[in-house]
Amino acid sequence: QVQLVESGGGLVQTGDSLKLSCAASGRTFSSYAMGWFRQAPGKERESVAAISWSGSSTYYADSVKGRFTISRDNAKNTVYLQMNSLKPEDTAVYYCAAVLAHSPGKTPKLPGAYDYWGQGTQVTVSS
Repeated sequence: QVQLVESGGGLVQTGDSLKLSCAASGRTFSSYAMGWFRQAPGKERESVAAISWSGSSTYYADSVKGRFTISRDNAKNTVYLQMNSLKPEDTAVYYCAAVLAHSPGKTPKLPGAYDYWGQGTQVTVSS
């Protein structure tokens, strides 16, 4: 069982930066692939980024590539999402998710691939 708690969201202006954190409980965090997703009002939840349990592999959605960076610190049981050059279309509730990964390079992209979810943190980017 893994419990996830996101933090770091807020209200920012276009072009600003935010760093989201997701703290995980449990002693086997390093065995889990982690993902960040977001959901805007009236839209489906979409993948933003993912990172393998080792941190050696990452995935980014085209819409955030070059602006967002996912990273993890297995010693702190935490995954991060550094978001730069934020745009109004980045406004959404951001969720982190975890899945036990048997492959060191696994970076699941679909919401259905994940077993554990945080409660979400709101990110609002004003124009």
